[in-house]
Amino acid sequence: MKVTFDWLKDHLKTNLKEKNLLEQLTNIGLEVESVENLSADNELFKVAEIIKTEKHPNADRLKVCDVNIGKNEIKKVVCGAANAKEGLLTIYAPPGAVIPKTKMKLVVAKIRGITSYGMLCSESELNLSDQSDGITELPMGYKKNIGKSYFSKSKSNLIDLSITPNRPDCLGIRGIARDLAASGFGKLVDFNEKKIHSKNKHTLNVKINKEKGQGCTAFGSCLITNVKNSESPQWLKDKLISIGQKPISAIVDITNYVMLDINRPLHAYDADKIEKGIIVRNSQPGEEFTALDNKNYKLESGMCVISDNRGVLGLGGIIGGTRSGTELDTKNILLESAYFEPGSIRKTAKILNLETDAKFRFERGVDPLSIEDGLNKAAKLIKEICGGEISKIDIQKLETYKTKKIVFDPNIFEKISGFKISFKEMIKILEDLGFEVKKDKKRLKLAVPSWRPDISQEVDIVEELVRISGYEKIKYIEPIKQRKKPTLNKFQKLFHFLQRSIASKGYLETITWSFTDQRYNDYFRDTKKEIKIINPISSELGVLRNSIFSNLIMYMNKNLDRGFKDLSIFEIGPIFNGLNPGEQNTVICGLSAGKKSRLSWIEKDRNIDVFDAKRDVIQTLVEAGYDSQKFFVDNKTPDYYHPGKSGRLFLDNGKDQMAAYFGEIHPNILKQIDMKTEALVGFEIFMDNLKLPEKTLNDLKVKFSFSDYQKSERDFAFLVNKDVNAQDLINCISNIDKSLVKDVKVFDLYQGDNIPENQKSIAISVTIQSSEKTLNEADLEQINNLIIKTVENKTGAKIRS
Repeated sequence: MKVTFDWLKDHLKTNLKEKNLLEQLTNIGLEVESVENLSADNELFKVAEIIKTEKHPNADRLKVCDVNIGKNEIKKVVCGAANAKEGLLTIYAPPGAVIPKTKMKLVVAKIRGITSYGMLCSESELNLSDQSDGITELPMGYKKNIGKSYFSKSKSNLIDLSITPNRPDCLGIRGIARDLAASGFGKLVDFNEKKIHSKNKHTLNVKINKEKGQGCTAFGSCLITNVKNSESPQWLKDKLISIGQKPISAIVDITNYVMLDINRPLHAYDADKIEKGIIVRNSQPGEEFTALDNKNYKLESGMCVISDNRGVLGLGGIIGGTRSGTELDTKNILLESAYFEPGSIRKTAKILNLETDAKFRFERGVDPLSIEDGLNKAAKLIKEICGGEISKIDIQKLETYKTKKIVFDPNIFEKISGFKISFKEMIKILEDLGFEVKKDKKRLKLAVPSWRPDISQEVDIVEELVRISGYEKIKYIEPIKQRKKPTLNKFQKLFHFLQRSIASKGYLETITWSFTDQRYNDYFRDTKKEIKIINPISSELGVLRNSIFSNLIMYMNKNLDRGFKDLSIFEIGPIFNGLNPGEQNTVICGLSAGKKSRLSWIEKDRNIDVFDAKRDVIQTLVEAGYDSQKFFVDNKTPDYYHPGKSGRLFLDNGKDQMAAYFGEIHPNILKQIDMKTEALVGFEIFMDNLKLPEKTLNDLKVKFSFSDYQKSERDFAFLVNKDVNAQDLINCISNIDKSLVKDVKVFDLYQGDNIPENQKSIAISVTIQSSEKTLNEADLEQINNLIIKTVENKTGAKIRS
């Protein structure tokens, strides 16, 4: 809603300045979105006449126009508008002017070799409307203003307010002035619009059909005959231009002025084009009419239309039609002021994708008792400017407006707002806002003003009192900080931590159904019981999953078919081993396909393998706070894993429940589902088998100490039984003396010639370094012997000679 201080002062007596106004508007809940200083810049935009046009010699779509900008001064302007023609009155912007819409400052410029001194402006560029098809076309009445500024010379700024949907009364200048007056910014000027007393009969019959869902409950009209539609007087044009409206003709400008001034939308019909009176009714399916925007609309049933015997004249409360529109030669007009139901307006406008000023107001709720005030104000202005004879006002109603009543207990104000205001101040604020107030012992009986559809209960009254008395009176109370129980329990925190940890390793999280395809489920069911769904949503989702692999491998295969070569996905969710309590488990399941470092210039690519899956499982568990020194790994895994390239992991040296599986997926499964990938590995972490970690990763971290002394590397080759894991040797050596043993790595595994059939050779490199001295040969020999002795005693290994 755009307003100016000058226009507000038509309704508000105040000695305060505009800068005080801006602050006060925001304080009472009418947010100031922007303020534009138009007085200096807008004076540059002049009324001008095109006296000659020529085709541009170097461009097919451009014209070179000779433009009279006043005092016989002619400027050449290059223009691309199709409607630029000799004799057209338009708006000229000279070099130095700033275009309101684009904020572009004009300069003298050569356009295709022709110098252009300024610009001829469209309505869109001047923010007068959305019309951008051509340059502005002014009525011939502006010819006497050639050379003068098109815009008003008012020094008042243009203030753009953000009006919330619950305050339709503030879509009129008077509504804003009323709120300002109630807040102490000034005194509201009395609205003394005298009623029309006419002996002339209203000769056009008006009828409202009583139909289901009919959107019009009251229709007021006034017939004005023998008018002379002309150009608006300067004061009216200045009012409209000051807030970005384009003057059109006196009758149209007056209806727009009344709408903006008191929020009363009106419509003027050419009475001579109406056949046998007005009928307000619901539309019939398939009815068509051409609206004032020159578009043809096909109506659905149940839309509120204004019609005559020939058909639709307009959409009630939204837009009129061209058939009954007023023109400069219109002699007799029918002025409409009606009340349309917000729901009906909203529904029709949405279906037809229509947006107008009238629709914007009616869908929020226009004052149902302002029908006569709007007719009185507009009819008198038309008579004053255009002449003519005014008939009696006719108002047809389907129902009478009932004033809303509220009994208000002042004691609840402090309970809700947290501060006090006096009983007397409450009454004054409410009366200034338009409420009728009657005292009833300790309560107030209130009659809600008809222009406030948003007021219906006591809390609404409290809101009004707080808004006007000042939000700043509400005391700031710092929230009481109370120690509460954590929102998540320890298991839930572990769940979310593991979820983030897996994702940090490059896995994409998926969320799939808890049921799956029976064929895929059979590959991973192992010895578990199959649970069929009685009424599945799809034949391909007929069983509850025994393993998340059955879902992941299905969607992995689809992604591989779509060209994704290297992909890692995971899911956390339930698996089902039976129908009884305890037979449902939460599992983290991951799947990786393809190669590592494909097309990398840094390192050589390789197929993803079991050790990638093992690393991801171990790192995730370590990050969660589990001690890797206690991990125990063996190779007993389900049949869907590769028997020689998989493992299972325990957290406490094999004394607890199994925590995870990892490894390559069995090649036979890949063949059966026709999965085309270089390698496929996966893992399963069974959350229900995890004891909550006693320490965090930070607790387990050891402070890094740097040694200035030389380090030494020693290699050992041990013969061990085939069932001994290399990790057992690593753990054994690492725990001998952590102050000396800095790193332990396996660099070779050998089975074959010179090795017993049931044994294997594991070669290990050990980095030894002291932080106190450089170790001599005797020290190193002592450590070597200790390593050999410890490994042989704990694992049964033998050092190879």
